[in-house]
Amino acid sequence: VTVGTGPVKENILKGDRADASKLPLCVWTRGEDPAPYVTGPCVVSKDPETGERNMGTYRLQLKGPRKFGLWLSNTWRDMYPHIMKNEAKGQPTPCAVVIGCDPPVPLTSVARVRGDEFGVAGGLRGAPLEVVKCETNDLEVPAHAEIVIEGFIPPGVREHEGPFGEYTGYMGAGGPTFVMEVTCITHRNDPIYQAFFSQMPPSESSCIRGTGRDVALYKHLTRDLKLPVRAAHFLEAGGGAAFLAISLRRDHPALPQRAMWAAWAYDPSLSKFVVVVDEDIDVRDYFQVLWAMSWHTQPERDIYMQNRTAGVALDPSLAEEDVDQFSRLSLLSSKVGIDATRKHKFPARSIPPKEDLDKVDAHWAEYGLE
Repeated sequence: VTVGTGPVKENILKGDRADASKLPLCVWTRGEDPAPYVTGPCVVSKDPETGERNMGTYRLQLKGPRKFGLWLSNTWRDMYPHIMKNEAKGQPTPCAVVIGCDPPVPLTSVARVRGDEFGVAGGLRGAPLEVVKCETNDLEVPAHAEIVIEGFIPPGVREHEGPFGEYTGYMGAGGPTFVMEVTCITHRNDPIYQAFFSQMPPSESSCIRGTGRDVALYKHLTRDLKLPVRAAHFLEAGGGAAFLAISLRRDHPALPQRAMWAAWAYDPSLSKFVVVVDEDIDVRDYFQVLWAMSWHTQPERDIYMQNRTAGVALDPSLAEEDVDQFSRLSLLSSKVGIDATRKHKFPARSIPPKEDLDKVDAHWAEYGLE
């Protein structure tokens, strides 16, 4: 719901007063990052043809008091098409960087949801998200945000950005990419600057990214495709991106493969590995997933390789050091699907009955063990 004003408008700094270098930006990987970075922004843009709004989380390198480098991870979604459509007309792309918000806002920003992220955030809040108009463009931003940096992306301009310590646990490549020119900064009195620890997983960025993507993909598999999926989980060791585990009720021999294809089609930039397990396996327990992979598969029968597909963004196994960001966007990779479901009747499990285990658990203190 649009409102006239909000706490984020308590201070309005335009022109030379909009100095991003005064924000407490961090150098995250000391000795490797070339400059301070904004790691947890919610970047808002709009499709110039349809008016559809998008919000995504992208790394922003501080390049000057009123300039950032902006890197996007793929070409077919999110903000990239907005920039390309504007560039074709020689127009700048308005944008707004939102820092510090209700938790549902950054969660939907990283989740790759279908539709308006602000609307989904309002649904998660249980109440409409109040938004206000920006001061120097026609975008809307959350009224209760801590800080908003307004600006535009000039058409045809590319400057070197990076490298940056990324969610893969390695430095993400540097190269020519977009820049953002700052036109205004609005903020609360005594604003709280919010950021994500990224870098080597486990980290805040891989945790929130995986959590948001888990639920968005689960909704697609169960509600849109009506598959008997019990759970979907991006393991944090894969940065919330590269390693996906799906549990389902195997009603048909082809269901595991169908779940793999559905995940890859939903977002080709994710899920380098997809492991499908039975519904009694807890996909959030990596030990159970590896146990199912170890004993429910025959490699020649149950492992599927998909070649020349879109790659997972920033995958360090994908390219040599001299490949820049824009070259990486179109690089092809491969994906692996593993059907770790049971294909026949298995022997009884070699584990004591649950009631025996529960009885022991209830009496640890009597055994003299804490």
